[in-house]
Amino acid sequence: MRISTTIFLTDETITPVRLARELEQRGFAGLYVPEHTHIPISRETPYPPGGPLPREYGRTLDPLIALGQAAAVTERIALGTGITLVAQHDPIGLAKQIATLDHLSGGRFTLGIGFGWNVEEAADHGVDWRSRRELGRDRVALMRALWADEPTAYEGEFGSVRASHAHPKPVQKPRERKGAPPLTGPRTLIGGGAGPKLFAHIAEYADGWMPIGGRGLTETVPALREAWEQAGRGPEGPQVVPYAVHPSPGKLAHYRDLGFAEVVLQLPSADEAEVLRTLDAYAQYL
Repeated sequence: MRISTTIFLTDETITPVRLARELEQRGFAGLYVPEHTHIPISRETPYPPGGPLPREYGRTLDPLIALGQAAAVTERIALGTGITLVAQHDPIGLAKQIATLDHLSGGRFTLGIGFGWNVEEAADHGVDWRSRRELGRDRVALMRALWADEPTAYEGEFGSVRASHAHPKPVQKPRERKGAPPLTGPRTLIGGGAGPKLFAHIAEYADGWMPIGGRGLTETVPALREAWEQAGRGPEGPQVVPYAVHPSPGKLAHYRDLGFAEVVLQLPSADEAEVLRTLDAYAQYL
């Protein structure tokens, strides 16, 4: 099982370059980073785990720029977002950024997508909260039209693009879907809580699920696999990548028994010394 990591990189933490080099030298499999463009101070949305919102949420680095730095100083580790708030982006510009990062990193990028929890942040981007999932789905489809090998037009509920020349293309190869066009672009994982709607979206247009914390997967993964089969997806099944996990030997052994190929461990949003101490502690899991 591959052991990757995630961290809230900010202007106060270890740098992307220093962390990426350490991860590769130590044998970790990947680096995932989250996204928040801004946090309105007048927000009314409660922090999902409860309590005050941690300081790092309002100080996060842009994930694709940070991962671009990480890609430039490494050769092996995977690079991903956990997650990109797709609904808050112009999809044409985001498609270019993602394709460029995947191209320059040699196909190492994973697009983790999600739909957010902060209503005020989304509203400043013009996102209607009730339709954010459908908007995100539509924007992924538009990006995939731009990533296609041949100029491909897209007309969706929320946006459209003419058949266009759009390069570079992502390195990763399209994945076949029964009765539907192949999935183009980088590996795509959807984050969010278990449920029929999320699992239907994963089966329709993603490669797998990124469950935060990794609790309750014995009960929920069978439902995801059933949705996958009903959608006519391949026999390999959906990828399940537990995310932001605080590890223990028993927990990781349980994930192995469930057949997961990768787990993403949570690093503290901290300075270099504290992050490196945590990597030392996590070495036992490699």
